[in-house]
Amino acid sequence: MVHQKVIVKNPTGLHLRPAGVLCNEAVKYKSRVYFRYGDDEANAKSVLSVLGACIKCGTELEFECEGEDEVEALAAVVAVVESGLGE
Repeated sequence: MVHQKVIVKNPTGLHLRPAGVLCNEAVKYKSRVYFRYGDDEANAKSVLSVLGACIKCGTELEFECEGEDEVEALAAVVAVVESGLGE
């Protein structure tokens, strides 16, 4: 298992469009991809799970990936969050 923390930078947080961008990236990998926020966690491959997290700008997320392509999956989801999730 690999993990890395990242801060959500886009001003609108993870509303529908950026949540879709994150999920579309996460589903490309076979590994389990999820993130922790506070005491909770969300499945990064599920739009409903990501939206249900109600992530705002400035929130710190800790992504965790586990599986055969975990290193690549982690690098990809962190990169997409750091790039602003398409916004």
